[in-house]
Amino acid sequence: MASSGWTRRDFIAAALAGAYGAGAQAADRVVLVVGDSLSAEYGLKRGTGWVALLEQRLAKEKIAAKVVNASISGDTTSGGRSRLGALLTQHRPAVVVLELGGNDALRGLPLAMTEDNLSAMTQAAQKAGAKVLLVGMQVPPNYGTAYANQFAGLFEKVGKQHKAAVVPFLLKGVADGPDPTKLFQRDRIHPTEEAHPVMLDNVWPELKKLLR
Repeated sequence: MASSGWTRRDFIAAALAGAYGAGAQAADRVVLVVGDSLSAEYGLKRGTGWVALLEQRLAKEKIAAKVVNASISGDTTSGGRSRLGALLTQHRPAVVVLELGGNDALRGLPLAMTEDNLSAMTQAAQKAGAKVLLVGMQVPPNYGTAYANQFAGLFEKVGKQHKAAVVPFLLKGVADGPDPTKLFQRDRIHPTEEAHPVMLDNVWPELKKLLR
């Protein structure tokens, strides 16, 4: 059998290069969060929102991924849809977290439009090779029972249609407690710093599955 010319040192170097490459590839995984003020740390000091806490959780769990927070206060699903393509091209995420829709409801926008935008964003992210996590929202009952129920169901509906992961309600344990105002800022819309670890705990189980 002819000698290949490889020495023991060559094999070790190749093995190390392979290990480094695998590690670098894992470290390059990006979690892209496209959301509104609930993810953009509105009214909070920097580094205390659930997205910033997510970075800490990833490090603690030794999951090699970085977080890109592309959330904008006041954004709607239409705004997210218009800018998602550029974000996908720029960051090439492994996972896209879509936390949008709350402002659509606050403005009374048509449910069909919100659903169409969420569906289009989910498809675009999946087409770009990313897994998708839809983060659901609910509206107060004063919007009307029918509207509130249909809005809350949009996220599960889109998730089921496109086989995407879903967190039913980002503010579970925050907005539905015995004292709904306790964990909200003075505007009664945006959660306090104390609420954001609860919000992360709501997102984490489904997100972790996507990062395995």
